[in-house]
Amino acid sequence: MARKQDAVKARQIFPGTMNREMQLVIDRAQALVDATAGELDAKIKAARDSLQENLESARSGYVEFENRLADTVQVADEFVREKPYQVIGGTFLAGLLLGWFMSRK
Repeated sequence: MARKQDAVKARQIFPGTMNREMQLVIDRAQALVDATAGELDAKIKAARDSLQENLESARSGYVEFENRLADTVQVADEFVREKPYQVIGGTFLAGLLLGWFMSRK
């Protein structure tokens, strides 16, 4: 139950384009599978079955990715809340190094 809440929390934090684009690809592929449902040709049926299997795999992989992202976001959030000064110092040092590398010719 907590994992599902974390996934929902991550989706609220990262509603971005990846989620919309992934959903669009899955919807279009599902529409293709549905459109070829009445076809009797063996090759079309095999391609349709293969696409259906790949869609299910992509959906489960995407859900797993979302859950891992939610876990990572939660761990990072906890770390920042526990050690805010170390995070500020690390960010400052990273900015200094990045600025130094970018200013070199």
